[in-house]
Amino acid sequence: MKIKKQTKMVDLVQFVDRFAICEDGQPLRLEEHQRRILTEAFKFGKDDRLKYRTIIYSAPKKSGKTAINSLVVDWWSFCVQPPDEIIIASNDLDQAVSRVYDAARGFIERNPALRAEAHITRNLITLDNGTTIKAIPSDYAGEAGANQGLASFDELWGFMSERSRRLYEELTPVPTRKNSIRFISTYAGWENESVLLEEIYNRIFDKQGNVKPGVNRPLGEDLPVYTVGDLFMYWDHIPKMSWQTPEYYASQRADLRLNTYLRLHENRWVSNESSFFEMDQWDACVDPDFRPPLPSPRLQLWVGADASTKKDRSAVVSVYRDGNMVCLGPFTTWQPTKIKPMDLEESMEAYIKMLSRNYEVIEVRYDPFQFHRSATTLLKDGINMVEFPQTVGNLTDMGQCLFDAVKHQSLKLYADADMRKEASFAVGKETPRGMRIVKEKASHKIDAIIALAMATHAASTTPGEVEVWEMPFATAGGGRSSGVGAGRSPGDFRYSNDQVQNLAGGKEGFYVRREPKEVWDRDW
Repeated sequence: MKIKKQTKMVDLVQFVDRFAICEDGQPLRLEEHQRRILTEAFKFGKDDRLKYRTIIYSAPKKSGKTAINSLVVDWWSFCVQPPDEIIIASNDLDQAVSRVYDAARGFIERNPALRAEAHITRNLITLDNGTTIKAIPSDYAGEAGANQGLASFDELWGFMSERSRRLYEELTPVPTRKNSIRFISTYAGWENESVLLEEIYNRIFDKQGNVKPGVNRPLGEDLPVYTVGDLFMYWDHIPKMSWQTPEYYASQRADLRLNTYLRLHENRWVSNESSFFEMDQWDACVDPDFRPPLPSPRLQLWVGADASTKKDRSAVVSVYRDGNMVCLGPFTTWQPTKIKPMDLEESMEAYIKMLSRNYEVIEVRYDPFQFHRSATTLLKDGINMVEFPQTVGNLTDMGQCLFDAVKHQSLKLYADADMRKEASFAVGKETPRGMRIVKEKASHKIDAIIALAMATHAASTTPGEVEVWEMPFATAGGGRSSGVGAGRSPGDFRYSNDQVQNLAGGKEGFYVRREPKEVWDRDW
């Protein structure tokens, strides 16, 4: 069939059979259920008008949804009412050009007949018939007044921001065109988060997941296809592709949290809040023969400090690295009351100083909200204090880091009933960026878990071995003359007098300070 200047509308399934070539060079063959669904969804009437204006294709992950979406784009661009405008909208999570655009471009480039009639750039394809395919970001303002025949959306669950909602509304079907539709490929989202998709879903299903009265089943009971008005929805929970094997799903069940597995691989709506840890995974990280490390000036610690003065508990938790493992070091917690609030100087500051005397403290991460004055004091004592505000982004980064360490058993713990109790009460919220610890929804104090997450993230994101500088400093009358830690004795720097004399070349009046290079760069 000659494509150039084609004006007669060609069936979508027929177009795929004739022109779709996979990446391995083999023709793409639609599965039988795909052929039935697409034939029904894109059925033209006697007036050459499509019956449905919003078409949703939803199935478990790895069901070929993106490929189907891109083939709809290519078919529409070559065969439906040219010249036309096709817009592929990225969701909030796409980093650059939409995956649908990349896939649509790939199908055109792999078929010489299609490629000969297309002029392709990074985000625009122009065909000889006058139709354009444009990929756009989730910026609604630039698309006001668009005159598209087809608007393509992939993973609509990710359209969660106000700007992406407005983009979807701007790309409503154009009433002055004979055919103008939205095509949406997606799997399920998070309840009360993926609101746009949830509203469309609720046109078909009630809150209990039952089909609402008045909804039609055009393909009968064997395929989950539903229609109401101009909405066509294929929403499947059962994998139907040959590569979706029991072995694949067994691996995915072992690797994913339950709610994540249900959303991705059973295409079910789930809450994005749940227990942060699977406690059997936490227990698997506990070594019954493991104990807190004895003091050693050569053992490098990363420390997390979560402070409160009146209500919440406070915690200082340290970890160290042993090969590819992050190991729990010394930690302690304090419980202030309204009557007896925390004395940060006598508690957390003193404990961090003790760690600094007995170990090599690489850094202490802290939230400056309650701990700024203490951090300033400790910084003057030569301890590397690193601000780490408990923002949504930081809580997500450190939460995902700790979650991964527990899941993959790269965290080594010693048995501690209080720490385990906090872990069992920790609440997590699944976000597009990862698992976030939700402090305000925990039913028990989890300050030690927060501090552990900060310390684990610090240890995990420090590349390689930490370079530590050793340098003797002159003293006047046995005391320090200037600089951070002035007036401290050699013992304060975790060396005996004999060690100090040895490191200083045996010269009286010298002592040694050992700190990470970044501290030297900052302080000197």
